[in-house]
Amino acid sequence: MEKERDVAQEQATYEQEPPNVERQEEIKEYEGNEHQEKNALEEQEKTREENERHDVQEDGIEEQEKTQEEQNEELAAASAKIAELEAKIKEMENRYLRLYADFENFRRRTRQEMEAAEKYRAQSLVSDLLPALDNFERALKIKAEDEQAKSILQGMEMVYRSVLDALKKEGVEAIEAVGKPFDPHLHQAVMQVEDSNYEPNTVVEELQKGYKLKDRVIRPAMVKVSQ
Repeated sequence: MEKERDVAQEQATYEQEPPNVERQEEIKEYEGNEHQEKNALEEQEKTREENERHDVQEDGIEEQEKTQEEQNEELAAASAKIAELEAKIKEMENRYLRLYADFENFRRRTRQEMEAAEKYRAQSLVSDLLPALDNFERALKIKAEDEQAKSILQGMEMVYRSVLDALKKEGVEAIEAVGKPFDPHLHQAVMQVEDSNYEPNTVVEELQKGYKLKDRVIRPAMVKVSQ
């Protein structure tokens, strides 16, 4: 403000006083200096404003970088949590599959056992009756000498046939032996003999009957086998 008053006074004096070349030069020089100072101040202000804008931009960049780092950390934590949960889910799926497989095996075994129990339910009874059947067969081989003995044998044979029929209804059947190739699953060889009437390894005589319950051997037949 003082400079402006000085300039105004100088101009008033110049207007009152007659023109002076030296004075005019001084005024021009003074005005030039003032103009330079003004330009310098404007440049400083402009520089300060640019610096402030630059600082603001840097602060914004730093804030963005900080925010980005925080987001990256949160994303990494979320990814780690997702991986942990996926691993737990995979473990639970494997455990479920193992349990399901065990349950299916248990159910299959139970069903097979129930089917076998139903299929071979008469096995225990048949095993207990076999000695009685053997006694019937030995008794029926006896030759009767009188009518009373023949009558008794006929009654025994009837009972024997009735028992065989009842067992047959349950799936029991005698194992074929004489004249059949020796089968270790069906026959129990107790003796080997030479017999030209049979091929080698053929059953030539049955010493004790064998029995099957459906497809299960209850007792193998006791036999003689040709060499």
